[in-house]
Amino acid sequence: MIASISPTARVLLALVAGLVLGGAGAAGSRPLLAIASGVEPVGTLWTNAVRMTVIPLVVALIVTGVAATADPGRLGRLGARALLLFVGLLVASGLFALLLAPLLLGGLQIAPDVAASLRAGAAASDAAAGARAMPSLVERIVGIVPTNAIKAAADGALLPLVVFTLVFAFALTRLDAPRRDPVILLFQSIADAMLVVVRWVLALAPVGIFALAAGLAARMGASAAGVLLHYVAALAAVLLAFLVLLYPLTALLGGVPWRRFAAAAAPAQAVAFSARSSLAALPVMITGAREQLAAPPAVTGFLLPLAVSVFRLNVPIAWVVGALFLGKLYGIPLGGAEVATLVITATLLSFSVPGIPSSSLFLIAPVLVEHGLPAEGVGILVAVDAVPDMFKTGLNVTSHLGVAAMLNRGGLAAAPSASGYSRNKS
Repeated sequence: MIASISPTARVLLALVAGLVLGGAGAAGSRPLLAIASGVEPVGTLWTNAVRMTVIPLVVALIVTGVAATADPGRLGRLGARALLLFVGLLVASGLFALLLAPLLLGGLQIAPDVAASLRAGAAASDAAAGARAMPSLVERIVGIVPTNAIKAAADGALLPLVVFTLVFAFALTRLDAPRRDPVILLFQSIADAMLVVVRWVLALAPVGIFALAAGLAARMGASAAGVLLHYVAALAAVLLAFLVLLYPLTALLGGVPWRRFAAAAAPAQAVAFSARSSLAALPVMITGAREQLAAPPAVTGFLLPLAVSVFRLNVPIAWVVGALFLGKLYGIPLGGAEVATLVITATLLSFSVPGIPSSSLFLIAPVLVEHGLPAEGVGILVAVDAVPDMFKTGLNVTSHLGVAAMLNRGGLAAAPSASGYSRNKS
């Protein structure tokens, strides 16, 4: 019976079962709470197994992806089109939140004593200090070019590593064939071997995701109530609604039937919801793009790593909903022009969000101050970010695969193979 269930269904069932187990434990069942807490390290081990494949897989796929593109200028055009599509979707998501969030937050009534309690908790948190400790925009821009590529790989700094690998890969294309071919074949072998490892790890996905979901639900429980639950539900609803909109948008612009796109995205979404990491979901995205979307090397080796590095579709939505909520909490309503400016700022800064939990919320602190809201309000948003972060990451990985499908339709990503290095599997 179990063998007849598809791998995607098994992963999703494991996610739901873990959330149910952890929720039941948090609701008062001590035996179930002990089980949920006890199995969580298994999920951490599984997440580590996924993440250990990311760096060698990304580096190898970028090198072979560039090598498989006969015209390097084609990758440049693909990257330019990708960035335009990124910006368009970011602005659209912010405007979508601007339309929907006021409706969801409109009925929120905050008693003065509740507001005072939440503000006091925010003032006592270290979120504002964390925001001040974040690197400046100039520092993040300078950090794009790594001083030490090995250190960037060890730190998991994906964007600087992608920049270095792209430069290295393009430099390889300038060498003569006798010197270039052995290096590219080496990276092709590394990529193929790492994809085998990814398949092994994915075979254990139901176990790992069940354990992660159970531990997460056990920790969350029902600690957030009332006002905070309203904010969490509103933000999760906007994120989920825009995620659903990506399916018809991908079918329209990418020509991919929604069922096939759903089959490609579901495993990555399950990893994203449980691990709350786009980086951890990258190997699963690459596998889905190769096997379900028949994506060429330019997509799996260039576009998807680029998207994971810089494209975070959740940022404008999270900023708009968070700012409107804090405006109600502090009694400082934001006008339409102010929130529209917030969408533009979120779009621009989203490309430099560091890859750490809740980092986009830390970046909003100085923007809040510009609109008359205290930076300490970030502490409230960060304190309840565990649940929204699941939806944020799910939206991100869905948008990464959606962009890949949209750009692949035009044929720009489907570059001809060079020297037989492309081994794309349909």
